[in-house]
Amino acid sequence: MPTKHDGFKDFVLDQLNDIRQVKCRAMFGGYGLYQHTAFFGIIHKGRLYFKVTPATVAQYKIHGMKPFRPNSKQTLRSFYEVPIEIVEDAEQLTDWAAASVSR
Repeated sequence: MPTKHDGFKDFVLDQLNDIRQVKCRAMFGGYGLYQHTAFFGIIHKGRLYFKVTPATVAQYKIHGMKPFRPNSKQTLRSFYEVPIEIVEDAEQLTDWAAASVSR
């Protein structure tokens, strides 16, 4: 079966090119992002979410970002949406991703 092309996923992976061994796996209609075995990100419906900790969640909230909500009955408060201005800046995105991996 051919792989479905997803331009946003491809863009995110390109932006994260400086992080070693980032892998992307299809899951539940989206993609999971991993570094080695650490699950640190979700790409879902054209949005990127990173794993947060009590120390990092404030930077997401300052930007008005919300937790990952895959459906109306489920909210994953351990993953928050990454602001688009961060997604578009490879250096900042790499920093935010590194903070998500090094929980």
